[in-house]
Amino acid sequence: MTDTEQAAAAREDTAAPAGPRVRGIREGLLWAGGLVLLALSVAVAVTIGPARISVADVWSAVASHLGAGDSRISPIRDGIIWNLRMPRTLLAAVCGAGLAVCGTVMQSLLRNPLADPFVLGVSSGASTGAVVVVVLGVGGGAVSLSAGAFIGALCSFALVMLLSHTLGGSTDRVVLSGVAAMQLFSALTSFVVMTAADAEQTRGVLFWLLGSLGGVGWGDVWICSAVLAVTLLICLGHARTLDAFAFGQDAAAALGVHVGRTRIVLLCTTALLTAALVSSAGAIGFVGLVLPHAARALTGSGHRRLLPVTALAGAVFLVWVDTLARTVLDPQEVPVGVVTALIGVPAFVLVLHRTRRSP
Repeated sequence: MTDTEQAAAAREDTAAPAGPRVRGIREGLLWAGGLVLLALSVAVAVTIGPARISVADVWSAVASHLGAGDSRISPIRDGIIWNLRMPRTLLAAVCGAGLAVCGTVMQSLLRNPLADPFVLGVSSGASTGAVVVVVLGVGGGAVSLSAGAFIGALCSFALVMLLSHTLGGSTDRVVLSGVAAMQLFSALTSFVVMTAADAEQTRGVLFWLLGSLGGVGWGDVWICSAVLAVTLLICLGHARTLDAFAFGQDAAAALGVHVGRTRIVLLCTTALLTAALVSSAGAIGFVGLVLPHAARALTGSGHRRLLPVTALAGAVFLVWVDTLARTVLDPQEVPVGVVTALIGVPAFVLVLHRTRRSP
C-alpha cells in the first residue's frame, strides 16, 4: 500500500465513526421535531371550532384529567375539550399514523409504489360488515357497527390470503386477489344498501363509508393506539427484512429471509391494524399511498428511519385534514375521506408520472 493510500485509509477510518453519529443526530432531531409538531398540531386543532378555546385551556384540561393540576376552565369547556375534541383529534393522529405505516410496509412487501392499505380489500370488507349490522340488524343489537366492520375486514383479508395462496402466492397474485375481493365486497355493500336500507340508514352508512371521526370516544382511541403500537414494534423488528425486500424476493431469500413467512406475518399485522382503524373511523383513503413517498424524500428508504417518520407525518397530516373537514363548511361536516381524496388524487397522479419515468 502506498503512502497516499495509507493516508486515504486513515482519513476514512477517522471519518467513519462521525458518519453514524451525524446520522443519529439528524434522525434524533427529525423525530424530536416530528413529535413536537404533532403535539402542537393536536393542541392547536383542539382549539379550532365553534366554541372559543385557547391552547392554555387545552393544557389545563389535559393536566387536570391526568392528575397534574386543577382545571381553571368551566365544566362545559372541559367537556368539549376532553370528551369531544381531544379523542377525535387523537384518533385522527392514530389513524393517520397507522394507515401511513401500513402503506409503507405494503409498498415494500409488494414492491408496488401504488400499494396502500386498501389494496387487500380490507376496507371493502369492513364496509360490508358495517352495512350488514346496521341495515340488516345482524347480531340483534349485540354487535356494534365497529365490531361488524372489524369482522368484515377479517373475512375479506382471509379471502384474499386464500385466493393468493391458491394462485401461487406471488406479489402480483396478492394484489390481484385484493382487487377481486374489493370488487366483491363493494358489490355486496351496494346490494344490501339498495335492497334493504331506508333513506336515513343509507345516508348514515354512506357518510361512515366515506370516513368519519365524529362520535368517537376514548375507547376507540385506546384500542387503535394499542394495535398501532404493537404493529409498529413488529414492523420495526422486521426493518432489515423490509430493506432486503427492496431488492426483490429472490434477493431477500438469498440474504436468509424466509420470504413466505415474513410476508404472511407483516401482511396479517397490517391488515389487522387497517381493520381496527376502519372499524372506528370508516374508509379513509390515500393516506397510505401518499405519505410513505413524502417520508422517503426526507429519510431515504431505510425502514428503521422511514417507519417512525412516516407514522409522524401521517399523524400530523390527518389531524389537520380532520380539522379542515369539520370546520370548512361549519356547521356541516365533510367526510374525512373526501378531503383526503381531494388531496391524494393529485399526489397519486404525481406518483404515476414518477413511476412511469423510472427505468
